[in-house]
Amino acid sequence: MGYVLVGVVQAWFLLGKIKPDVVFLKGGFVGVPIGLAAVAHRIPIVTHDSDAVPGLANRLVSRWVRVHAVAMPVETYQYPADKTKRVGVLVESAFTKVTKQDQAAFRAQIDIPPTAQMLLVTGGSSGAVAINKAVVDCVDSLLAEFDNLYVIHQVGKGKLGVYGSYTHERLVALEFLRPMHAYMGASDVVVTRGSANTIAEIGVQAKPAIVIPSPYLANGHQMKNAELLRERNTAIVIEESDLYDAHEGLRAAIARLLNSKHERIQLSQALHADTHADAASLLAAILINTANAEAKN
Repeated sequence: MGYVLVGVVQAWFLLGKIKPDVVFLKGGFVGVPIGLAAVAHRIPIVTHDSDAVPGLANRLVSRWVRVHAVAMPVETYQYPADKTKRVGVLVESAFTKVTKQDQAAFRAQIDIPPTAQMLLVTGGSSGAVAINKAVVDCVDSLLAEFDNLYVIHQVGKGKLGVYGSYTHERLVALEFLRPMHAYMGASDVVVTRGSANTIAEIGVQAKPAIVIPSPYLANGHQMKNAELLRERNTAIVIEESDLYDAHEGLRAAIARLLNSKHERIQLSQALHADTHADAASLLAAILINTANAEAKN
């Protein structure tokens, strides 16, 4: 608590010096003292929540916030509806809707045949142990069933040993994927965690996704993100406890999508339609309008 009070005092002096027209908080513990200092200076605050569950920092200052910019539908949040605006999740400008021509170019970039099927598995830069194990368990049978399938698996830092001595000419395991937009853009199906940012990137590119939310993260935000995806029929969602289910598990879901172009198109179009590709522009407009309104007062 002492650090917060010190932070409030430091932020109060800093804001008094630079005199901003608006303060933007993305979340994180650093935002609390800045938000409280902004309240003391009567500077309007705009926050942004990427996940379906708002972060603690944004919740703590929420009573003084002028506009709550959010990623998910407004009714998902407990903020006042008249102060809440859906803008989506900000993604890098390299992520855009992928055409057939774009996909072919990305495949040439990462050395995947243009006529092949490609499965991308990513658990984030740290990897996801449960996903890694489930993919290792089924990858050989998938490569045997789909003789034109290439699997690109981002296993995470320090986890290249997950496959042991197993190798296959159509399996590539990597710690990191750079550039991610090229690997994702080249894929036919993406397996991922329930990170709001990754889901937004997949949605902007219009890719079908199999989402396996982490049940261990604080506030259960990935579980809530995945719950919304399931409700809106924009992705296949699998709980960790069901990864090995013969009918509803990971292998069955991957095979189902690889076998059904119709379902891949249906999911990709639904997720793309439910994703705000212009989140940065929408958020910038809110910040500018808030600052302009304050300048007139």
